[in-house]
Order: sequence, then C-alpha cells, then structure tokens
Amino acid sequence: MKVKYVLLVLALGAVVFVSGCQAADEPEVAGGVQEGDAVKVHYTGKLDDGTVFDSSEGRDPLQFIVGDGQVIPGFEEAVIGMQPGESKTVKIPADKAYGPHRKDLLAEVDRSEIQDDTELEVGQQLVLQHPSGNLVRVTVIDISETSVIVDANHPLAGKDLTFEIELVEIL
Repeated sequence: MKVKYVLLVLALGAVVFVSGCQAADEPEVAGGVQEGDAVKVHYTGKLDDGTVFDSSEGRDPLQFIVGDGQVIPGFEEAVIGMQPGESKTVKIPADKAYGPHRKDLLAEVDRSEIQDDTELEVGQQLVLQHPSGNLVRVTVIDISETSVIVDANHPLAGKDLTFEIELVEIL
C-alpha cells in the first residue's frame, strides 16, 4: 500500500514539475482577467430567438471594472480568466442577468396621474414618479379608459441571454 502511495506522489510531482516548465523564450502567461481589473470588451447580446438586443459593434469597446457591479453578474463571471484577444460565447441565465420577472413590479396607475397630452400605447416606456419621490422607468402593458397598467421590471427580466464577448484589453 505504501509503495502505491509513494508512486502516486512521485507521479503527481512529475506532472506538476512538467506542467510548470517552460521554454526560456516562451513568455509566462498570466491568469487572465481577475476581479478588480479594468477591462475593455466588444460584445453582442442576443435573446434565445437570435434577436440582437445590444452590441458594441461600430462603437468603442465597453469598459468596466470586474466586480464593481457595473454590468450584470453573469457577464462579469464570463470575462474572468479571459486573455486579451480571446473571444467566447456564453449563455447567461436570467438569475445572473436581470433577474426573474417579478409580478410585484406591475402596477395599475390612474390615467389622471399621467399628463393629459401624453399619447399612450402598449410597449411605450414612461418615467413616473414613485410616491417616495424616486423616478421609475416603466413600460405600458395595458391601457383602459380609466387606468394604465405598467411594468417596472427591466425589459430583459426573466430572459436568458447569450453574449458573444471579445476581450480587447486588460487596463
């Protein structure tokens, strides 16, 4: 039993030694993007049906600090470990994107609370003032003669998202 154990330790040691060796002219490869790094990425975001909902194509790359919550959690996780020039496609579930679609963020608003000259249509986005004084972006989902039903969920809430990501640079 001890002989097998010693052989296993020696074999593992050899694997670690060989994997740690590099040719003298070969540059050491860093671990890629880490939390706290500022990065620049190009990206294209798609829904399950292939519809592109956002892209940096034709624009400057998106710049953010990994771990600061500037982008959705699944996007941050996807760039960790990437090397400059590397590209990947990643599917981000709703819970790591904009969260589930919450029914408690639907509200019925009396039409009298909306400016009289506002033409309303389903799908339209409005900015309403919450009783707390905060401004809230909502989407009109139903209209009647006396009220308007609005949805304060992010438009991508409840959706799985697919991103094609290219790491341009670690700053």
